[in-house]
Amino acid sequence: MTMPHFFAPAEPRYPSRREMLSRAGNGMGMLALASLLGDSGLAAAAVPAGTPDPMAAKPSHFPAKAKRVIWLFMNGGPSHVDTWDYKPELAKRDGKELPGFDKNTGFFTAAVGPLMKSPFSFAQHGQSGAWVSSIFPNLAKHVDKMAFLHSCWTDSNNHSPALFKVNTGMARQGFPCVGSWVTYGLGSESRNLPAFVVMYDTLGRGIPKGHSQNWGAGFLPSIYQGTAFKPQGDPIDNLRRPNGMDDSQQRKQLDLLAKLNRRKIDPNLGEPDLAARIETFELAYRMQMAAPDALDLSKEDSATQKLYGLDNPKATHFAKQCLMARRLVERGVRFVQIYSGGMENELSWDGHQDIIKNHAGFAAETDQPIAGLLTDLANRGMLEDTLVIWGGEFGRLPIVQKGGTGRDHNPHAFTVWMAGGGVKGGVHHGATDEVGFKAVEDRVSINDLHATILHLIGMDHKRLTYRFNGRDFRLTDVAGNVVKSILA
Repeated sequence: MTMPHFFAPAEPRYPSRREMLSRAGNGMGMLALASLLGDSGLAAAAVPAGTPDPMAAKPSHFPAKAKRVIWLFMNGGPSHVDTWDYKPELAKRDGKELPGFDKNTGFFTAAVGPLMKSPFSFAQHGQSGAWVSSIFPNLAKHVDKMAFLHSCWTDSNNHSPALFKVNTGMARQGFPCVGSWVTYGLGSESRNLPAFVVMYDTLGRGIPKGHSQNWGAGFLPSIYQGTAFKPQGDPIDNLRRPNGMDDSQQRKQLDLLAKLNRRKIDPNLGEPDLAARIETFELAYRMQMAAPDALDLSKEDSATQKLYGLDNPKATHFAKQCLMARRLVERGVRFVQIYSGGMENELSWDGHQDIIKNHAGFAAETDQPIAGLLTDLANRGMLEDTLVIWGGEFGRLPIVQKGGTGRDHNPHAFTVWMAGGGVKGGVHHGATDEVGFKAVEDRVSINDLHATILHLIGMDHKRLTYRFNGRDFRLTDVAGNVVKSILA
């Protein structure tokens, strides 16, 4: 029996002299240019000239007030009527039924109780006289920096779709989140750190429902997805070079890998996913030098550490994340999202059973760190071009949930506040009804919220599009209006 012979496939022939000369000319010229740029420090030696960089900084549509975003996400749905939306009428009607209430509004339809006043006291603060719950003694000092959106609403009473909605603009998975759209539109200001970083609960309470889809890039190239920091150990896998490998060996390994991958890139199609994967390897290599320094909180003086609450046992974990966020954004990271709270009900701001224990506990974890972040950013002159956002995926009902002293989900109303980054401080937009059940004045949809965030970073939400499956998609879909009343 004759064994077949196997031969390596022949190199592709050039279909014309024009293409042969084009490739040869460009090849020699690009090699020379790459060498010159590398010697002058204007380009990384591993990225040949002419290779598109998906993370290159891009101009905004118009002058931006904010250069970066820190989104403080209170996972689980904080109660607006127990935090920032004071309702004296709710106290007057405590224990009475809410007329016309639809029991399907919340998640637990068989546990509908009467109206319940807030168990927390409220007081006015700052020159603006904003009413703030007693659970936020430190943040109450910063109300004149904040713009409150009291009339936010969404269209889902369930965590996962509501999380997808507030993160991606769609109540189902598979779509790019806000951070991904921002980095797609503006690129990165840092060559050595991710443009988009996510930090979630570090106390073993899990990650938000919907998991990494909340910070995924959806149909955008994967390079734009959030880099999630692990809660324990090294925040990023493989941050340290393998034992026995020096920098020169690793560099040669990456160069070979990039060379092999680029052979598969169609010069006519661009192959954005493969180009993004190549850039991911390069970013990981650069991060091994830059990230350890950025994440080393010991380099902060004791006064700064104390400001954030690193010495406060209740707040240490969240304080570290807020301080880390400041160190990241000052090094060029474009978008940071920090989640307070984990997966299941009482392990997040999802106070179904006991609103006092739940909200007072999570406020104690976050109040000082967030106040410290605002103070630190202001002291460093960074707050004016850093947009800070506080909020969750929905609010909570003004009625009590039977079987406990907590509140069920409320998609009809919740509060979000913003500070810095072109936002007018000490203002209040919109309002809920007299007991905080529904947003009734100048209502703010999720599309409106996203349009406003994009506007503050210099992006027109109608122009920031990506073609997928034959259609131009955008974060705000076919809706959204900028909330102009809060703009400085």
